[in-house]
Amino acid sequence: MLTLIKNSQVYSPEPLGARDILICDGRIAAIAENISLSLQGASHTVVDGSNFYAVPGFVDPLAHITGGGGEGGFHTRTPAMNLTDASLFGVTTLVAGLGTDATTRSLPDLLAKAHALEHEGLNIFCYTGSYEVPVRTVTGSVRDDILLIDQFIGVGEVAVADHRGSHPSAHELARIASEARVGGMLSGKRGIVFLHVGEGAEQLDLVRQVCGQYPVPLTQFYPTHMNRSVALLQHGYDLAKQGMVLDVTASTTPELLAQGELSAAHALAQALADGIDKTQISISSDGNASLPDFDAAGNLVGLQVGRVASVYEAFVSAVTEHSIPINAALHAVSTNAARYLGLTQKGQLREQGDADIVLMHRDSLAIDSVWSRGKRLVADGQAVVHGTFK
Repeated sequence: MLTLIKNSQVYSPEPLGARDILICDGRIAAIAENISLSLQGASHTVVDGSNFYAVPGFVDPLAHITGGGGEGGFHTRTPAMNLTDASLFGVTTLVAGLGTDATTRSLPDLLAKAHALEHEGLNIFCYTGSYEVPVRTVTGSVRDDILLIDQFIGVGEVAVADHRGSHPSAHELARIASEARVGGMLSGKRGIVFLHVGEGAEQLDLVRQVCGQYPVPLTQFYPTHMNRSVALLQHGYDLAKQGMVLDVTASTTPELLAQGELSAAHALAQALADGIDKTQISISSDGNASLPDFDAAGNLVGLQVGRVASVYEAFVSAVTEHSIPINAALHAVSTNAARYLGLTQKGQLREQGDADIVLMHRDSLAIDSVWSRGKRLVADGQAVVHGTFK
């Protein structure tokens, strides 16, 4: 099956102008002006893209596809993700992880859900481990998990500066980073250490300590929830200027915003205004995680559920409310995470890259169509592929 998208305004994420996109065998075969097909008996579809932007499928570097949470007891364990929770909002690639609970939530269950969502049409990668140290693994080793299990591209989300974490020492975190790095080197993966950064006063000081005391590259770490406050975001600026990508979380609540958390779009605008390059900040959803609200004594006072849709909503808010250029916003919701995680076929529209494509209405940024590896999941704003039980 060939699909030809005609005359859309293409962002690769950089603007290319009006172009046609030819999809063949799950890849982008060509991006050019005025592509024509002369085929005898071949099955093909032509899509009029003249009223749309064509952009890369969104890449979400943290989602809890099997659910998470439980900080308020067993009844507060959050539900698992469905295909359309992502596809209807342009998210074609997700990296799945465990969080606080690695007892009733497990890595085998995470891998099984990843395979299921891949079968239904998405691109799913995973982190081994969870908040805790020593790290929970499948094989008994972070290195071996990354080396031997295709879906594992790193370890995370390891908690630092958080009362729910294990408070690892610099030596422990250095060992985790080194295991991940070697596993990544041997398997051709990034071996990233994805860090959950809590509200503790130490912020990212542990990362600076690790990189100061041990031969661990700063870019082995990928911290998330950096929009907890302006102070935390700015605390990471020197690291971003040295090559680290800072991740901000799109899912939030009015209560958390009232306590000083920045929305993802606001954090992106703040970072860009403060001189951080558009290539050094990404946006994740924390989809299907719990969003707990703790009081000053650490007691749970409220809990809501993260949504993968929040990445798309942050993109729209960044462009329409904060006047961020479309290409810069696309870097944040797609390109930067793909590059930093080593997902070379993702986060761009380029020839021979994976055909993960979103068509958005140029007047409203509403999503019309979504392709993942060349398979159309959404058309006319409606899901055309549903999950197995939906």
